[in-house]
Amino acid sequence: MSCREGFMSPQTETKASVGFKAGVKEYKLNYYTPDYDTKDTDILAAFRVSPQPG
Repeated sequence: MSCREGFMSPQTETKASVGFKAGVKEYKLNYYTPDYDTKDTDILAAFRVSPQPG
């Protein structure tokens, strides 16, 4: 038994199918809503990205 063995936490097994599965999904499946109507309370956010030297 090494001196670190007593201090290590137990390992747990995780399954990807339970929560999040990595990969690229089609835009229309997740974000695109063709019948969406804008509301007065909708917020538009715009960001300006300026190139930095280097």
